[in-house]
Amino acid sequence: MDKFQSKFTRFGFISICFGSIALVLLISHCSTSFFDYSFQKFKFSFPEETELRRNVYTSSSGEENRVVVDSRHVSQQILTVRSTNSTLQSKPEKLNRRNLVEQGLAKARASILEASSNVNTTLFKSDLPNSEIYRNPSALYRSYLEMEKRFKVYVYEEGEPPLVHDGPCKSVYAVEGRFITEMEKRRTKFRTYDPNQAYVYFLPFSVTWLVRYLYEGNSDAKPLKTFVSDYIRLVSTNHPFWNRTNGADHFMLACHDWGPLTSQANRDLFNTSIRVMCNANSSEGFNPTKDVTLPEIKLYGGEVDHKLRLSKTLSASPRPYLGFFAGGVHGPVRPILLKHWKQRDLDMPVYEYLPKHLNYYDFMRSSKFCFCPSGYEVASPRVIEAIYSECIPVILSVNFVLPFTDVLRWETFSVLVDVSEIPRLKEILMSISDEKYQWLKSNLRYVRRHFELNDPPQRFDAFHLTLHSIWLRRLNLKLT
Repeated sequence: MDKFQSKFTRFGFISICFGSIALVLLISHCSTSFFDYSFQKFKFSFPEETELRRNVYTSSSGEENRVVVDSRHVSQQILTVRSTNSTLQSKPEKLNRRNLVEQGLAKARASILEASSNVNTTLFKSDLPNSEIYRNPSALYRSYLEMEKRFKVYVYEEGEPPLVHDGPCKSVYAVEGRFITEMEKRRTKFRTYDPNQAYVYFLPFSVTWLVRYLYEGNSDAKPLKTFVSDYIRLVSTNHPFWNRTNGADHFMLACHDWGPLTSQANRDLFNTSIRVMCNANSSEGFNPTKDVTLPEIKLYGGEVDHKLRLSKTLSASPRPYLGFFAGGVHGPVRPILLKHWKQRDLDMPVYEYLPKHLNYYDFMRSSKFCFCPSGYEVASPRVIEAIYSECIPVILSVNFVLPFTDVLRWETFSVLVDVSEIPRLKEILMSISDEKYQWLKSNLRYVRRHFELNDPPQRFDAFHLTLHSIWLRRLNLKLT
């Protein structure tokens, strides 16, 4: 019996060993077959240099790996490009993804058009509680939802900070740096790393930093233009997307006054691309059908001044002054304002420069109307500061395309006065009834959130409405 058991045990052990080996071979064969099938079926691609940057740029002079526009006061800027998985995708797959983008845009257009005739306010009441300040709140709401559902931005990776992928976040041009930061460093759902899934392509250079590091103080913008021209040449060489549309589905963003001047570096950038700029002067080539006005939001220290933060005391502030302005005399409009009203009327304090013992924001909080005249350039942070202080903005400008005019009715929360009517300013403001003033002020409270920069961004704030403005321009563009 013991011998039988011993033989049976040895036989069982040997059987288990052979069975295990056979099972391993079978699993290995099946796994290999499945992997081969998956590779063929789904066309997986593998990065060759995921983290390795390769310098492939050649300057206009033929010298490799250098930017020809560098200032003598900063080290030379090297433009680089990262290899991406998208270069390994097959051509049919790329075409299919581009078709999906265009199909998505077509569906969005149809959906927005349908919503534009819908007067049912219950659909958007919670997100857009005051329908009076919008041109078509139903269409805006549907468009915003479509943007959240579909819109993707590809950010070019070429270039190095600080000229590219960085910007000011604590200055009068803070909105420029904050937008770049959100697109670059935050995990925003609107960014895609697959350029074939993108609806638009972002050129992430900072005009403010170009001025800071390349401008040599001789009123010559040539170094800035040369940098931008070379940057576009770089991305158009490394990628097919710019040449495919002549830059029509690309955008740059700048709050610095020299944004429009810098955009002249490339003809297609100026005439075809979406230019998002604070200095939105229609007499200098700003085209509202393709360009976007960026609200100029001053954030010294990175935050809104505490006197302008939303609070109950702000809303309850007494307003003993009818109107207010303080600022330097420059540009075509301010001299007219100061000529007629500088220290002429106690009800409307108008200063060239505010005396040091007086506080600028205290005056805004104490005035019913705040005069917002253009200076050297049409844009001014006063407009947003007036909104923050619940002081009705009085727009005194020529050729200034106001921010978010696609969706906002500025006449419901501001007063637009022709420059020729400046001598009649007090008469015009006095003719506004108290009822209408309270209506304007109430609307101002509702519109404030559309001009706020939040960290992190919140729905319908300045960051998202800027994106929405770009989305609207892309909706109007049909690519063949």
